[in-house]
Amino acid sequence: MRKTIHMLTAAALVAVAAPARADAKASDGKVGLSVYGKGLRVDDVGAHLEGHGTGVRGRLITYMPKGYRSELTGWRDATPVTAALTKLYTVGWKWKGGKNFPHCTKLCVEFNVVQGEPCAVIHR
Repeated sequence: MRKTIHMLTAAALVAVAAPARADAKASDGKVGLSVYGKGLRVDDVGAHLEGHGTGVRGRLITYMPKGYRSELTGWRDATPVTAALTKLYTVGWKWKGGKNFPHCTKLCVEFNVVQGEPCAVIHR
């Protein structure tokens, strides 16, 4: 049985929460985030950015329950994808055996070329 991960969309640290079942998806402007896991364990994360450009990179950020921000990953080059008329950049992270986070950690993605930082709140 999967436990619930709630999702949160954050823009300049102003947040609105919405419930999600098991896995979470969030978006903020042209940036999207998908988190897959169970309870406090995250198995993989995918992110996308609408549009095409050059030098697009993404990274994962966490906001811990006590409020401090941490760079979870370094910058990773995003891959351009075109499907019909839709142009995106995608980037992903996968942890073998999953990665555990403290209860109420916000897991967020940011891209180097655009504003927007969608987040998923990790819950038991």
